Amino acid sequence: MRWTWPGLVALVAVAGCKQVGPYQRDPNEEDAFVSNVPVIRAPAQDRCAALGKASVRGSCDDALYLAQEYSRRLAVGDEVCLEGGFGEEPGAACKARAAVIDTGPNRVKLEVRSARPDSRWFKSEMRHAWYEEGALVDLYLAERGY
Repeated sequence: MRWTWPGLVALVAVAGCKQVGPYQRDPNEEDAFVSNVPVIRAPAQDRCAALGKASVRGSCDDALYLAQEYSRRLAVGDEVCLEGGFGEEPGAACKARAAVIDTGPNRVKLEVRSARPDSRWFKSEMRHAWYEEGALVDLYLAERGY
Protein backbone atom coordinates (compact mmCIF):
# COMPACT_ATOMS: atom_id res chain seq x y z
CA MET A 1 0.00 0.00 0.00
CA ARG A 2 2.94 2.31 0.68
CA TRP A 3 4.01 2.20 -2.95
CA THR A 4 0.56 2.78 -4.43
CA TRP A 5 0.55 6.59 -4.19
CA PRO A 6 4.14 7.17 -5.43
CA GLY A 7 3.48 4.75 -8.29
CA LEU A 8 0.25 6.50 -9.23
CA VAL A 9 1.92 9.93 -9.12
CA ALA A 10 4.76 8.70 -11.35
CA LEU A 11 2.28 7.21 -13.84
CA VAL A 12 0.26 10.43 -14.05
CA ALA A 13 3.43 12.52 -14.46
CA VAL A 14 4.66 10.36 -17.35
CA ALA A 15 1.25 10.31 -19.04
CA GLY A 16 0.95 14.09 -18.83
CA CYS A 17 4.28 14.69 -20.57
CA LYS A 18 3.61 12.62 -23.68
CA GLN A 19 1.47 13.29 -26.70
CA VAL A 20 -1.75 11.51 -25.90
CA GLY A 21 -4.29 10.61 -28.59
CA PRO A 22 -5.37 13.51 -30.76
CA TYR A 23 -3.57 16.09 -28.59
CA GLN A 24 -0.16 17.67 -28.75
CA ARG A 25 1.67 19.26 -25.85
CA ASP A 26 1.97 23.03 -26.16
CA PRO A 27 5.70 23.85 -25.93
CA ASN A 28 4.96 27.39 -24.74
CA GLU A 29 3.28 26.16 -21.56
CA GLU A 30 5.11 24.62 -18.63
CA ASP A 31 2.17 22.75 -17.10
CA ALA A 32 1.85 19.46 -18.98
CA PHE A 33 -1.60 18.72 -17.55
CA VAL A 34 -3.43 21.73 -18.99
CA SER A 35 -1.31 22.52 -22.04
CA ASN A 36 -2.48 19.82 -24.44
CA VAL A 37 -3.91 21.28 -27.64
CA PRO A 38 -6.19 19.20 -29.91
CA VAL A 39 -4.90 18.24 -33.33
CA ILE A 40 -7.47 18.17 -36.14
CA ARG A 41 -6.24 15.54 -38.58
CA ALA A 42 -6.78 15.44 -42.33
CA PRO A 43 -9.36 12.95 -43.60
CA ALA A 44 -7.99 9.70 -45.01
CA GLN A 45 -9.38 10.45 -48.48
CA ASP A 46 -9.92 13.91 -49.92
CA ARG A 47 -13.34 14.94 -51.17
CA CYS A 48 -12.29 15.17 -54.83
CA ALA A 49 -11.01 11.59 -54.90
CA ALA A 50 -14.33 10.45 -53.43
CA LEU A 51 -16.14 11.95 -56.44
CA GLY A 52 -14.50 9.46 -58.81
CA LYS A 53 -15.16 10.36 -62.44
CA ALA A 54 -18.16 12.61 -61.84
CA SER A 55 -18.64 15.68 -63.99
CA VAL A 56 -17.80 18.02 -61.10
CA ARG A 57 -14.40 16.39 -60.55
CA GLY A 58 -12.58 19.00 -62.67
CA SER A 59 -13.93 21.96 -60.71
CA CYS A 60 -13.25 20.09 -57.46
CA ASP A 61 -9.62 19.58 -58.46
CA ASP A 62 -9.33 23.31 -59.20
CA ALA A 63 -10.79 24.12 -55.78
CA LEU A 64 -8.44 21.57 -54.20
CA TYR A 65 -5.43 23.34 -55.73
CA LEU A 66 -6.63 26.74 -54.49
CA ALA A 67 -7.27 25.32 -51.03
CA GLN A 68 -3.77 23.85 -50.83
CA GLU A 69 -2.21 27.14 -51.90
CA TYR A 70 -4.30 29.10 -49.41
CA SER A 71 -3.54 26.84 -46.46
CA ARG A 72 0.19 26.69 -47.24
CA ARG A 73 0.49 30.48 -47.30
CA LEU A 74 -1.13 31.09 -43.93
CA ALA A 75 1.24 32.85 -41.55
CA VAL A 76 1.19 33.99 -37.94
CA GLY A 77 -1.13 36.96 -37.55
CA ASP A 78 -3.38 36.14 -40.52
CA GLU A 79 -7.12 36.41 -39.93
CA VAL A 80 -9.17 33.45 -41.14
CA CYS A 81 -12.89 32.95 -41.63
CA LEU A 82 -13.79 29.47 -40.35
CA GLU A 83 -17.44 29.48 -41.39
CA GLY A 84 -19.17 31.42 -44.14
CA GLY A 85 -16.24 32.04 -46.44
CA PHE A 86 -13.17 30.00 -45.55
CA GLY A 87 -10.40 30.92 -47.94
CA GLU A 88 -11.53 34.52 -48.32
CA GLU A 89 -10.94 37.67 -46.29
CA PRO A 90 -13.24 37.68 -43.25
CA GLY A 91 -16.14 39.91 -44.23
CA ALA A 92 -19.73 40.50 -43.20
CA ALA A 93 -20.81 36.98 -44.20
CA CYS A 94 -18.22 35.37 -41.92
CA LYS A 95 -19.89 33.60 -38.98
CA ALA A 96 -16.67 32.62 -37.17
CA ARG A 97 -13.29 34.34 -37.24
CA ALA A 98 -9.97 32.92 -36.14
CA ALA A 99 -6.36 34.00 -36.12
CA VAL A 100 -3.24 32.03 -36.96
CA ILE A 101 -1.16 32.02 -33.78
CA ASP A 102 1.51 29.47 -34.70
CA THR A 103 2.68 27.36 -37.61
CA GLY A 104 4.57 24.10 -37.93
CA PRO A 105 5.37 21.48 -40.54
CA ASN A 106 2.05 20.62 -42.23
CA ARG A 107 0.15 22.34 -39.40
CA VAL A 108 -1.41 25.66 -38.48
CA LYS A 109 -2.51 26.58 -34.95
CA LEU A 110 -5.72 28.60 -34.94
CA GLU A 111 -7.43 30.49 -32.16
CA VAL A 112 -11.15 31.16 -32.55
CA ARG A 113 -11.54 34.88 -31.87
CA SER A 114 -15.23 35.54 -32.45
CA ALA A 115 -18.29 33.61 -33.51
CA ARG A 116 -21.92 34.52 -34.07
CA PRO A 117 -24.58 32.73 -32.02
CA ASP A 118 -25.77 30.85 -35.13
CA SER A 119 -22.28 29.47 -35.80
CA ARG A 120 -21.13 25.97 -34.89
CA TRP A 121 -18.00 27.62 -33.41
CA PHE A 122 -20.02 29.75 -30.95
CA LYS A 123 -18.97 27.84 -27.83
CA SER A 124 -15.36 27.57 -29.00
CA GLU A 125 -14.20 31.17 -28.62
CA MET A 126 -10.60 31.62 -27.46
CA ARG A 127 -9.83 27.93 -27.94
CA HIS A 128 -6.73 26.75 -29.75
CA ALA A 129 -6.30 23.80 -32.09
CA TRP A 130 -3.69 22.55 -34.51
CA TYR A 131 -5.09 21.92 -38.00
CA GLU A 132 -3.25 19.76 -40.48
CA GLU A 133 -3.11 21.15 -44.01
CA GLY A 134 -5.46 18.45 -45.25
CA ALA A 135 -8.06 19.36 -42.60
CA LEU A 136 -8.04 22.99 -43.77
CA VAL A 137 -8.30 21.85 -47.39
CA ASP A 138 -11.27 19.67 -46.45
CA LEU A 139 -12.93 22.63 -44.73
CA TYR A 140 -12.39 24.74 -47.87
CA LEU A 141 -13.95 22.08 -50.10
CA ALA A 142 -16.86 21.52 -47.73
CA GLU A 143 -17.67 25.24 -47.76
CA ARG A 144 -17.90 25.05 -51.54
CA GLY A 145 -20.25 22.08 -51.56
CA TYR A 146 -17.92 19.26 -52.61
